[in-house]
Amino acid sequence: MLFSSLTFLFGFLPVLMILYFVVKPRKIKNIILLLFSLLFYAWGEPKYIFLMLITILIVYFFGLIIDKFDREKKKIPKKISLIICIILVVGNLIFFKYTDFFIGNINALLKSNIKSLSIILPIGISFYTFQILSYIIDLYNKKIKVQKNIISLSLYVSLFPQLIAGPIVRYETIEEEIDNRKENLNDIIDGTKRFIIGLSKKIIIANQMALLADMVFNNHTEAFGTSIVWLGTLTYTLQIYFDFSGYSDMAIGLGKIFGFHFLENFNYPYISKSVTEFWRRWHISLSSWFRDYLYIPLGGNRVSKIKWIRNILIVWLLTGFWHGAAWNFIIWGLFYAFLLLFEKLFFDKVLKKLPKIINWMYTFLIIMIGWMIFRANNLSELLLFIKLMFSYHKTDWTTILSDNLVTFNAIIYLIPAIILSFPVIDKIRKKYKDNTVYNIITDVILLGLFAVCIVYLVSSSYNPFIYFRF
Repeated sequence: MLFSSLTFLFGFLPVLMILYFVVKPRKIKNIILLLFSLLFYAWGEPKYIFLMLITILIVYFFGLIIDKFDREKKKIPKKISLIICIILVVGNLIFFKYTDFFIGNINALLKSNIKSLSIILPIGISFYTFQILSYIIDLYNKKIKVQKNIISLSLYVSLFPQLIAGPIVRYETIEEEIDNRKENLNDIIDGTKRFIIGLSKKIIIANQMALLADMVFNNHTEAFGTSIVWLGTLTYTLQIYFDFSGYSDMAIGLGKIFGFHFLENFNYPYISKSVTEFWRRWHISLSSWFRDYLYIPLGGNRVSKIKWIRNILIVWLLTGFWHGAAWNFIIWGLFYAFLLLFEKLFFDKVLKKLPKIINWMYTFLIIMIGWMIFRANNLSELLLFIKLMFSYHKTDWTTILSDNLVTFNAIIYLIPAIILSFPVIDKIRKKYKDNTVYNIITDVILLGLFAVCIVYLVSSSYNPFIYFRF
């Protein structure tokens, strides 16, 4: 089920809110929220709900064991329990997400004919796996207390706002709120506004940018040249930001409605003036997860230079591979690994001396190239697009426009998309947030945007979410 669907907006969510706010006991509220979260997940692929539930049972069982060994001061059994739990949980992710990738590459390398298992990727498995790992690792490190209530732990893992595409919510962030949160009218109103903002990002901007990006990446012909490839890359750069940040806004807003306060996942990443800064602003929950659970345990930057370089390469190789079982994701991860190393070892001093506009132009160009690598459907397409981007080829605009005239209507959304990538609205809001007239106008605009979103949803079936595939 999609947040940006009529079924969710006028069926699932209203029924859930009525039932949730009618009952008073916290335990009953949690059970209702859990049941609806499971229904939300099962809506698209019901069989994989059992996979998620088994994974929850595994981490619940090992959480109790680790807590028991900790109280008994048995360090070795405690560590062994953690390792076994991680192997089972990560093994589950590897099997469902990467088995066919490994089989395909073994066949290509050894000229063998191992039959593909044709495994369908369970939606959201990468996200809920990382949430589960954060719980069990933080429990091992005594950062949190063991959750002995299976309902509460299941709710943490399966909570529908962030279940499918994040943000990755750590247990410590909502540990107290699971059983002791307090809903209030202000949070419900603020959460609803945040949800509408995210829905508008998704429906009005991301979906329109997707039309142009998909035209370029999925239907390229001999008429395509340098300019159309750069246009497709720009529109995909905007699509993925408004798509994913829009989903995060909706998730954060929905969480707030039900009394949960998730951390921010985006902070205007396209204003960054270095690649390092970009990754402090983009998908914050993922980059901080890799930092805290992989980079720092490997030694971070408090090791020799060779080991530090190794750590960067490992983290970014796995960051790329986390996004998908394809070589372009691995190349994308290593692309950023080498860029970050280049900045930290050589270019950082140069950046500090350059005008800010030059730093921004350099960074945004790098980001666009990175998203082109990320979006490429295969390696041959990736090589073709690199060739077209950096070796001038004339675009046959007459042919392209005649074949895709309706699609190019979406070009009118390009300018507002670029403008809204910068914190223009945010600065206005901070300046006038206590102004009554401004708040009334804002509320009217949000209602209008919601109405526009409904019109789009009724009139169009094109409504993908990029990060569902991860």
